[in-house]
This record gives sequence, C-alpha cells and structure tokens, in this order.
Amino acid sequence: MPPTQAEPPKRRRIGVLTSGGDAPGMNGAVRAVVRMALYSDCEAYTILEGYEGLVNGGDMIRQVQWEDVRGWLSCGGTLIGSARSMSFRERPGRLQAAKNMVLRGIDALVVCGGDGSLTGADVFRREWPGLLDELIQKGELTKDQVEPYRVLNIVGLVGSIDNDMSGTDATIGCYSSLTRICDAVDDVFDTAFSHQRGFVIEVMGRHCGWLALMSAISTGADWLFIPEMPPRDGWEDDMCANIVKNRKERGKRRTIVIVAEGAQDRHLNKISSNTIKDILTKRLGLDTRTTVLGHTQRGGAACAYDRWLSTLQGVEAVRAVLDMTADSPSPVITIRENKIMRTPLMEAVKATKDVTSLIHNKDFDGAMALRDAEFKEYHFSYLNTATPDHPKMILPENKRMRIGFIHVGAPAGGMNQATRAAVAYCQTRGHIPLAIHNGFPGLCRHHSDEPVSSVREIDWLESDNWVNQGGSEIGTNRSLPSEDYEGTAKCFEEHKFDALFVVGGFEAFTAVSQLRQAREKYPAFKIPMVVLPATVSNNVPGTEYSLGSDTCLNTLIDFCDAIRQSASSSRRRVFVVETQGGQSGYIATTAGLSVGATAVYIPEEGINIKRLSKDIDFLRDSFSKDYGTNRAGKLILRNECASSTYSTQVIADIIKEEACGRFESRAAVPGHFQQGGKPSPMDRIRALRMAIKCMLHLESYAGKAPDEVAADELSSTVIGIKGSQVLFSPMGGENGLEATETDWKRRRPKTEFWLELQDTVNILSGRTSFVAESEESQSFYS
Repeated sequence: MPPTQAEPPKRRRIGVLTSGGDAPGMNGAVRAVVRMALYSDCEAYTILEGYEGLVNGGDMIRQVQWEDVRGWLSCGGTLIGSARSMSFRERPGRLQAAKNMVLRGIDALVVCGGDGSLTGADVFRREWPGLLDELIQKGELTKDQVEPYRVLNIVGLVGSIDNDMSGTDATIGCYSSLTRICDAVDDVFDTAFSHQRGFVIEVMGRHCGWLALMSAISTGADWLFIPEMPPRDGWEDDMCANIVKNRKERGKRRTIVIVAEGAQDRHLNKISSNTIKDILTKRLGLDTRTTVLGHTQRGGAACAYDRWLSTLQGVEAVRAVLDMTADSPSPVITIRENKIMRTPLMEAVKATKDVTSLIHNKDFDGAMALRDAEFKEYHFSYLNTATPDHPKMILPENKRMRIGFIHVGAPAGGMNQATRAAVAYCQTRGHIPLAIHNGFPGLCRHHSDEPVSSVREIDWLESDNWVNQGGSEIGTNRSLPSEDYEGTAKCFEEHKFDALFVVGGFEAFTAVSQLRQAREKYPAFKIPMVVLPATVSNNVPGTEYSLGSDTCLNTLIDFCDAIRQSASSSRRRVFVVETQGGQSGYIATTAGLSVGATAVYIPEEGINIKRLSKDIDFLRDSFSKDYGTNRAGKLILRNECASSTYSTQVIADIIKEEACGRFESRAAVPGHFQQGGKPSPMDRIRALRMAIKCMLHLESYAGKAPDEVAADELSSTVIGIKGSQVLFSPMGGENGLEATETDWKRRRPKTEFWLELQDTVNILSGRTSFVAESEESQSFYS
C-alpha cells in the first residue's frame, strides 16, 4: 500500500518544539513563534514531548491556531512537553522524524532547548538530504512527495536556567530561576540575622556558575564557589578568615555562602554544601544550615525579562526562518546587552563545549576567558565589593578621592544597590564615600547665612545591609541645583568633593546638566560627575535601560496576572490598567508585550476616538468568536499621560457602554505599587556592574586639575546600555546628550528604541490585521 500522499506546500509550515529540560519562558517562545508564523501567512505546528514527538508522529504533531496559545505567557514549564529522546539520537529515529515531517509538510523547525538539543537539531539539518534519499530508496516515500521539502530550515532558541550558552548574555529562563533563588535567600535573611546563623545555599549549575555568581551579587553573599574559577588551595582558611572579619570586626550578624552544584577545587575535587557547612561549624563554631534549592529553581511563572526575551526571540526566529536559504548556517537567536541578534548555531555550541573541556583540563583561566565579557565583569565586580580588604588594591594617597553620593528624582529599585556597590569599591581602593541625604535640599539647608548640610561618610556595614532594600536609604528629592547654585557650590567646597556620583532619573540628568553648565561661574563644579540612570520610567537620554524599570515591570505583570485571572474567570471582561512612566510609554509597551495585552496606549501615539472605536470593534469581534469557551479575559494598558481627555476610567466606561452588554469593562490603577518592594535580581546585579564601571570612570580623573577636568567632555557623563554595548555618553559638547538626544519639553529621549515594540504588541494580539481590515471598510459591522 503506497504511503499517504503529502500535500505540496502552499506556504511555509513551521514546527516548534521544546527539548531537554524545561525553563520558565519557553511557553512565551512557543506562543510568539505560533502567532508570528500565522501573522506571516505560514502554518504553525507544535511538536509534543520534544524530539520524541517528532519521531512518534501522529497526534504528537499538531497544527495550532491563534487561540490555542492564549494565556501561555503566564504559565510555567512548557505546555507542549519536553523529553530527552534516546531514539532521536540514533539515525533510525531521525529517519522516522524526517518522514513524519514530510508527511505533515513541515519544512522549518524552531527548537527551544539547551546546547545538546540544538546540536541535535543541526545534525538533523545536515543529514536531511541523505535522510530523504534513504526514505525514497526504502519506498517509504516517493520522489514526488519528497521533492518540495528538499530544504529544511532550523532556528535555535536557548532555553536554559543555567545561562550556559556562549555568545548570549541571557538564555530563556535564567532570570526567572535567579528570581526564585533570590526570593529564597531573602526569606532566610531574617532568620540568619536573628540567630546570627550561617546559611550555605546550593544552586543549580553543573558547568556554569552564572546562577551562583548572580545570586551571590544579588544577596550580598560572603563567599562564592563556581566551576569556572575554583578557589585557590587553602580556600578553607581564606573563607573562614573573611567570615570572621565580617562578623567580629564589622558586626555582620548573618553569613551567606553560595555554592554551585558543580563547584570543585583546583584538583577537580567536588566542594559540596555539606563540606562547607562542616568547615564553618567545626572551625568557627558557627550555627550553620544548608539549603539545597533543587528543582524549585525551575518552577513558577516567568519573570518580566524572560517573557520579554522569549517573545522577541520567538518573533525573530520566525523572521530568521523566512530569511534563510539552503546555504545559510543554522542560527541561534541571542541577546547582547539590549539587542536581539542571530549567531551561527554551531559556533555558539562549540564555544560552550570548549568551556566545559577547559574546566575538565584544569585550565580555569582559559574557561573564564571564553565566558562572555558580561560574566567576567560581574565576577570582577563581585570580588572587589564582597570582601573589601585588598591591600594591593589600595591606591596611593594622591589618587584617593572624596566622592559624594546623591539620589535625585523619584525612588527606584537599584538605587541602594548601586550606592552599596560603589561604597564597597571605595573602601577597597581607599576613597572616602560621602552620602548626601535627601538630594540637593539636604545638601544645602540654610540657617541664617550658613549652610548646614546632611553629608556624612558611609561605613561598610550600613551599606551592606542595603543589598535587598527598595527605595532610597539616603533619601531622594526632585529639587535641582539651579534652585540654589551658590549654596550648592559652597557645600561642594566645604566638603571638598573630588567627584560626584548621581543616581536617579530625568531629574538626575537635568541636575548634572545644570552643574556642568554652571562650571564657569562656580569652579567648585569642575569635578567629574557621572549619572547612573535609575527610574521606573526608563526615560533618561543616553541609555536603553534604567535601574528600577525591571522591578517596576515585574510588579506590574504580577498585578496584571492577577487582574487577568479575574477577567478570565468572568469570561467576558476587559480591564483597562493604568501604568506609570510619565511622558514615556516604555513601561506600558514592555508590560503589554509581557502580559499579552490587547492594546497599549502611550503618550508617543496618543488616543483618539477613531482608535478607541477600532479597538472596541476588535473586542466585539474577539468575544463574538469566543462564545465563552476560552479564558477570554483581556487587558488594555494605558500610560498615565497617554491622554488628558481619555482617562483610564473614561476609556473603561466607553468600552462598557459600547459593548451593549456583550462584555464588561473595569478600570484598575496600581499607582505607586509599581515602584515595587525589593528590587528585582536584574536591577540588583546591573546596579553593581554599572556602579563599578562608574567608579572606574571617576577614578580616571584622580589628581587632574579642575580646568583639565572641565575641558574633558566625558567629565560629565551618563552611563548606559545602547544596543549591544555599555558605554559612557558626554552630556555637553556638540555631540553631547543635552543637544542631540534630549527632548527637554517631554522629559524623554528624542529617539526611543522600544517604539518598534508597539508593532510587535499589535501583531501578537491580532490587532494589526484587524485594524488594517477596518480601515478598508467604512463600517466593519454594517
């Protein structure tokens, strides 16, 4: 009996599978691939249970439609299943998989998994022509069946909580796992403090120490063990000496040690959490407990970053499929800083395996050299802040500086962590860190004619306790130096500031701009000044990322997930949620992408009655097709400044009125809840990395004359992420941020990188095609 005739492809058929382990965010990637494929006029298929489903075929390969992936963003694990397939590792298994794909007409595959799964995908593609020829020779398929599918395109997405793939800063799931770890360690802080206990926390990471390193940074761990850089011989003495110093000399009441599951010494002997516990208990008499977090690190819903990352990478994967030719190497979708990129798959896999080989060969310096620059920077920053006693790091007297730390603007997650890191670095190098309390008004408080300021030196123990604290412990204020230039200059002179470290949002940017412009009249301002952007609005010129924005997004998606659950339970309800962000729509747009919002209203685009009418038509259409069978709750996000006329409540009321009883509408305003409590792990670790870079920059001006400092454009600067780079941008000058990148009236950058995300929000909500159809007809419902 001849085999079933495969239908010739009329359009691309794209299959998506998740393989190996599971990681939070994989569902977001599958959702994005499916909806982007359908938007691109392709067919979408999900393969259940990874490669095993590809080998077994039948019902394990399912065509999916738009509504089939609704609500997937907030679900943990992988809803299409993941399995390590032994049969696919052998050629007969891959032969059967190829047959099943041809019979289903699938000519492209998006694979989300680790390096083993992606290697298997590339092997499958290389063997593909031979597999088809073998199927013809065996009579399992005819030449006519096979001919339309001679080219197989494969694109990889990296789903791994370990973040162990070279060539990318982050893998899908790693930041969600880091969040679980930080939540667990934060929860034991109180117990450790109350009882003066030590805790040894074991985290995942057999060959990669990313989770261990980042959790050590995020929780202020006293000691760290990672596979890439084992401790030197005699580490037991070094660890105990550091912990004794922290506890007895500095007065620290809690002790945290983070160890990766793959930790080992320089002779490849395993270092277990129990070994560390026994050392602390026997040598120091420290009441020490171990906590092995295990698979709890994999569980739960994805954090904001992983939702954003998986969605954008899923969209890019479909674009890569459509761009590929027979000669194109299989790409893996990666991210560098803030830029989604395509990297040759096998180059990334080879570099990943090379790191593991170097570790096994005891070439630890080589292994670290192959890690990404970001990883090495974090490791350097941790070493120079966790144990601030490095006699060789102390600078000579003439290179030490008195550095003022000031927070300007609204509070944001990461402010304390940036200041804590910089203070620890100051003590490592011999600088004097001076906290300026309550912003510029705190610096200059006038009583009679004499300024009385709230400026004092910060000690290590005080700032160390800020490791997981939200808000601003030294206080922040929106006031600017222009309100009292003379008093500000006198205070600069009185406290002999050699440099100024400013943490804050657009007000911080404005403050440094004013100080720079006032240098000619007030020589006290001729010192190096750096702005580390920290604001939930993410509206500071010179950077695509501000501290606090990730904390805000995580708080907001938690709120939206709860709201959506209510809306879905009621079946036919729309919630209009008001987001913060001022005149920048970044938070609304990114949150909309992360929660699968139906529409997002932002100041950059505004709101008008025509747009509202189209969106109400879209809602009518969506609910009319649903018939109450799906979880049909919907969200619309509105930035607080999107319109002065169409408020959140007004929009909700209009939708309710126009729904004519077919569905309901409610308004929800989370307000300052969005500023969050404890900062997210991303804001914590980036605060450290950025702060150390800022300190190195300020240090470069030590010993320079005031006029020499003022003549340097980079003496007043903003640190930021731009595309795939972290760099400093000058504020003044012909090409400075003040003139070229700042929309002073709207308090935001002139060019906003994220605006293109609005199109992605519309595409994945299904709104783009509907609006296009609406514009072609005068009355959609006539």
